[in-house]
Amino acid sequence: MSERANRLPAGLTGLSARLLVLTVGFVMLSEVLIFAPSIARFRQDWLQDRIAAAHLATLALEATPDNMVSEELKAELLAHADALAIVIAKPGEVRRVLAPDMPPMEDAVYDLRAATFPGLIVDAFMTLGNARPRILRVIDWSPKETQVAVEVLLEELPLRMAMIDWAWRILALSLIISFLTATLVYLTLQWLMVRPLRRLTENMIEFRDAPEDANAMFVPTERRDELGVAQRELADMERAVRAALRQKARLAALGGAVAKINHDLRNILATARLVSDRLAGSSDPQVQRVAPTLLGSIDRAVSLCEHTLGYAREDLPPPHRTRFALAGLVEEVGQVVSILTGGKAVWETAVAPDLVIAADREQLFRVLVNLGRNAAEAGAQAVRIAARAGADGAVAIEVGDDGPGIPGKAVKRLFQPFAGSAKPGGSGLGLAIAHELVRAHGGELALARSAPGDTAFRIVLPQTLRRAAGAAAE
Repeated sequence: MSERANRLPAGLTGLSARLLVLTVGFVMLSEVLIFAPSIARFRQDWLQDRIAAAHLATLALEATPDNMVSEELKAELLAHADALAIVIAKPGEVRRVLAPDMPPMEDAVYDLRAATFPGLIVDAFMTLGNARPRILRVIDWSPKETQVAVEVLLEELPLRMAMIDWAWRILALSLIISFLTATLVYLTLQWLMVRPLRRLTENMIEFRDAPEDANAMFVPTERRDELGVAQRELADMERAVRAALRQKARLAALGGAVAKINHDLRNILATARLVSDRLAGSSDPQVQRVAPTLLGSIDRAVSLCEHTLGYAREDLPPPHRTRFALAGLVEEVGQVVSILTGGKAVWETAVAPDLVIAADREQLFRVLVNLGRNAAEAGAQAVRIAARAGADGAVAIEVGDDGPGIPGKAVKRLFQPFAGSAKPGGSGLGLAIAHELVRAHGGELALARSAPGDTAFRIVLPQTLRRAAGAAAE
């Protein structure tokens, strides 16, 4: 893994800085969207103020009998109204004009009476973007008398300068609002999200570098939101991974120990094999009766010794399938379980003599011995084995007993080595081995039921090689 992955991002690449920049950007974008209608409204209000001032300026004409004033007063009235010329049209009256003898020609005409909202926005941006001085003729109803139409001839430059000045003030205000908002959002997200996320990330890095270090255990908070759930899930995951690593370490130590004693154990068993061969040649009827069982047990012990190291290395031998009568194997298993447990439990068989299955006989022998021995050592008085062939061709074997049942805590991890033992001090290897051997056949070993006086394991073995090979590959 690269060194870069071990470091949390800093600067603008960090989540905090990105949140700050994005917040400022989004607030500014919102201000831009608000600016367009605002600047149009500002331009409309400015023009309507000129309309109102123009109407007031023409009231001086009503005080004269001929609606005429001196040139000096006319110029002063137009200057106060910021207008070049004013025309008042009132129903039933003569148009009043306040204008010099030669007013300038207009460059554009804007009738605010028929203006639309999109049109006002377009006109506002045209004013901002037009640096060339223009003369405008603006028409609108008087705000003082709604029946009076006022036409004003005025210069656009003062309007443009007022709009630019207003835009700069809005820009400064927008920047202040954006940075204040961004700071508040940044601090809030830093407290609610970024700091907890950095804590999660830092712990993940520490756990990756030293997964077996108990000091790297993540301590979740009492938060009830999504981050609180993530914290608790991370803590649970780390505990589960750490427990699995400890279990793997114990299995690895077991494999190392088995590798060391495997050679010596095979030599001891070889010596026992030589002695048992001599016993087989004895003419004593009692010896002749027990010699085959003894020889078979020693052969199985040698085979088990050869395969134990492979199991510790997670390299179980593939099953070697043959066809054989299940009843004979069950009878042999009963004899071995009785010897191993000192006759603690009665072995009851309910297997049809003509039931023939395809399986690895030695591996199935190990599975049944493990199940029967566990039942007897758990306190069962009787162990029952029944089998039947299903409609799909699979064979179901049930190993039941009248023992005290399996504790609830053991049921959850029943087939895990060093974790699924149902008896105090047990390693759980017997059930783990049996489970893997059955899965290698493409079958399934499961707890059918568990209650005081009635506990049973069910083995389902498919009889087609395709299904078995596919399951073994998994």
